[in-house]
Order: sequence, then C-alpha cells, then structure tokens
Amino acid sequence: MHDIFKGKNILIMGVRNKWSIAWGIAKAVKPLGANLIFTYLGEKEKEAIEKLAADMDNVSIYPCDVSSDRDLDDLFDAIKKEYGILHGVVHSIAFAKSEDLQDTFVNTSRDGFHTAMDISVFSLVAVAKRAKELMTEGGSIITLTYRGSEKVYPGYNVMGVAKAALEASVRYIAHELGPQNIRVNAISAGPIKTMSARGVKNFTDILEIVEQKSFLRRNVTLEDIGGTSVYLLSELSSGVTGEIIYVDAGYNNMGL
Repeated sequence: MHDIFKGKNILIMGVRNKWSIAWGIAKAVKPLGANLIFTYLGEKEKEAIEKLAADMDNVSIYPCDVSSDRDLDDLFDAIKKEYGILHGVVHSIAFAKSEDLQDTFVNTSRDGFHTAMDISVFSLVAVAKRAKELMTEGGSIITLTYRGSEKVYPGYNVMGVAKAALEASVRYIAHELGPQNIRVNAISAGPIKTMSARGVKNFTDILEIVEQKSFLRRNVTLEDIGGTSVYLLSELSSGVTGEIIYVDAGYNNMGL
C-alpha cells in the first residue's frame, strides 16, 4: 500500500487552507507516492498551498478559475506538457453567494442560482471533458457532495439544489467515460468545519445533531474523507463508478 500511487499524477482542485477537504485528501494520497497537481484561485490561495506543500516533492501549482474556459484550457495544456498523462482528479469546488445562503431559498437571485450551478456543477463537467483526454490509461474522478442534495437542510438552500445536480452529473459522466476505463464517483461527506461550511446558517446545530445521532456517535474527520478518497482514486475501487459514497458516520441511514 505504501506506493499504491507511485508514478500516478493526481490533480486536486479546491484547496483553500489546512481545513479544506481537498487538503485532507492530498495528505492521504501523497505519502502513497502520488505526484500532486494543485490549482488555486487568487494569490491568497496560492500562498496557502505553497505553505502547506512546502515539504512535499513532485508538486505543481497552477492558477485556474473554473468559470473560465480559457483558464481550464490553459491548465490542462500545462498538465499535458509537464506530465503527459493524468490518473486522478479531485474536484472539491463549490460556491454560492452568501446572501443566497442567509435568505430563504425562494428568494434566491437568478444570478446567484446561475453562479452556484456554474461553479459547483458545470465545473465538474468542464473538468471531466478535458481530463478524459489525458487519462489515456484510464483513471478516477471524484467530487464532493452533501446530503442536502436529497434532504432539506434549512440554510443550505441553493447549494442543496446544486449538489443534486452534481450527483446527477456524476452518473451521466460515469456512463459516458466508462468505456475509457475512467471511473467517476462522489463522496457525500458528513459536516466538517471548513471555511465554506461557516456560510451555512445553523451549521453548529448540524454538527451537534450528527454527533448525537450518527451510528458512530461522532462527526467525520478529514482523515475519514482522505481514506475513502485513497480507495476511490486507486485500483482498489476498479469496479466502482457512478456512485455516491456516504462518509458521514452512518448518519444518512437515520430516520430521525
């Protein structure tokens, strides 16, 4: 297991700081031999990634705004030039305007709805379209979702709708890329204290309820998500695709 990713090039999109789920995944796969490729949006994220990855070798960092086709083209052109081939992609990107998370769902603005769907959903489609051209030996694409896609979490609002669309996109992309031996799955993570989560009303209440009622009587950690990501990105999950994998201490199975 210590070199399960030896020689494998894995693109990780969405690291913002040390609390990011994407960073938890990076920490899990790097010791197993992976060559990591990070993307950032803005100088603040670049500085954060450079600091976090300072002790890692075989790491590249590229700018990318997923709402820009030109940025995406430039990113994958650069990856092709430097690495030639891609084996894995971690899509951990989502965004909704704060006002659309603080107000009621029916008051979501048209622009806010479009923004949430573009960055949180279409970006996966756009990334998969380009990644498949570099996954000449097959590979794995994973994204991050949340149970708000199928159950109502007041305050999650338009992000719940976006996550539902993201999960549907996972299935359609998995179907189309399957013949190329490219697997596409989503991890539905339990609530974790990330920067993005702070924008959701009553998030602390959600953490407390999950800790009280989940099968394991605890919330999940970045290490929990990292371990499942190792499985999904590696050949250990060679027969798994188009799935939504819950990593939430069993909470999704509770009826109350």
